[in-house]
Amino acid sequence: MAEVKVKPEIPDPMDIESRIIELCHQFPHGITDQVIQNDMPHMEAQQRAMAINRLLSMGQLDLLRSNAGLLYRIKESQNASKMKGSDNQEKLVYQIIEDAGNKGIWSRDIRYKSNLPLTEINKILKNLESKKLIKAVKSVAASKKKVYMLYNLQPDRSVTGGAWYSDQDFESEFVEVLNQQCFKFLQSKAEAARESKQNPMIQRNSSFASSHEVWKYICELGISKVELSMEDIETILNTLIYDGKVEMTIIAAKEGTVGSVDGQMKLYRAVSPLIQPTGLVRTPCGLCPVFDDCHEGGEISPSNCIYMTEWLEF
Repeated sequence: MAEVKVKPEIPDPMDIESRIIELCHQFPHGITDQVIQNDMPHMEAQQRAMAINRLLSMGQLDLLRSNAGLLYRIKESQNASKMKGSDNQEKLVYQIIEDAGNKGIWSRDIRYKSNLPLTEINKILKNLESKKLIKAVKSVAASKKKVYMLYNLQPDRSVTGGAWYSDQDFESEFVEVLNQQCFKFLQSKAEAARESKQNPMIQRNSSFASSHEVWKYICELGISKVELSMEDIETILNTLIYDGKVEMTIIAAKEGTVGSVDGQMKLYRAVSPLIQPTGLVRTPCGLCPVFDDCHEGGEISPSNCIYMTEWLEF
């Protein structure tokens, strides 16, 4: 039976422009085309260029030159016009929230930095929210607390938990499905390499796949309701490395090569051990990459280690 593939939708130009504006707010000193490409790897160069040119023509971006090349930066006049007619206290609170970026800031920290009474801060926050200048976002790190950030910013992964969280709940089943599908893709690459009957070195090299190839395969499957980035896929591939199912190598790549970052590209391939490990090495602790950080009562500890639990049940 032929495998059904979901063709990715063509993104709306307005969505691209909105995301570029968000990136400019996250990096107020300016962004390069490489930053945009890394954030939206599925976007074609022509689509990015059209969105940037439109924003420049509308006067929403400034074009600057630097040692890194061309920089796109949000126009300072836009930020200033938002607070027109506001008093000094409101401007101070807005500036504090703006400086916090997309990681946000708690009202307690706003109070500490502004030296304003809590009642006054709450009043200002409600006023700024009503004007849609800021928004409150629940953090996965502290479910009962909210952080404040500019209204048009996309919250940082450390706040929302990224693609692995939904309404502050960790999507363990979704992660497991991605884990299985990524491994399945790498296994199919390895099997195709073995069946090619070429010399061992060529077989080994052809069994590798870049994180961009894995990301593209997962996107075409259509199993994710949220948009996944290559960083998300690399996180899943790292778990497979820790499980001993996959190995990674880094190679040099030409600038502009799809999937490369800073002239380097990560390649992954499925592996199977020649012999089963023995003794302590078979316990999770024997292969754990964060062994030195593990201790009882800490964020990483034997009592909450899922690998230890699975090993004991086995």
